[in-house]
Amino acid sequence: MARKEYTYRGKKIEELKSLSLNDFAQLLPSRQRRTIVRGFSEPQKRLLEQVKKFKEGKRKKPVKTHCRDMIILPEFVGLTIHVHNGKTFSPILIKPEMLGHYLGEFAHTRAKVAHSSPGVGATRSSSAVSVK
Repeated sequence: MARKEYTYRGKKIEELKSLSLNDFAQLLPSRQRRTIVRGFSEPQKRLLEQVKKFKEGKRKKPVKTHCRDMIILPEFVGLTIHVHNGKTFSPILIKPEMLGHYLGEFAHTRAKVAHSSPGVGATRSSSAVSVK
């Protein structure tokens, strides 16, 4: 079965990549549009520069960032960006479905807590269990 090509608001990825930043902003929801129209912060501008250098081949190291509030733009599609989650850098492969979301949405800051069985002395019934 043939895969359906992904579109964002009726436009294909190639069309989105050819759009200017302001034209792409018009397709986004209001919160993201406002962020782009007002301009990027310094860390966000540095991230854009790193991505451009990486795509041109001038940068060999993977793109790492603490900038979790960066909006995923069409030029990021296909790249792996390492986003800091508070402890480590989580590698995130940017897919077309992620357009318009924030990088931080895909680098979870809280891990699932998995408790094991209680230790000896933790409950009253554990005194009946042998220590061996």
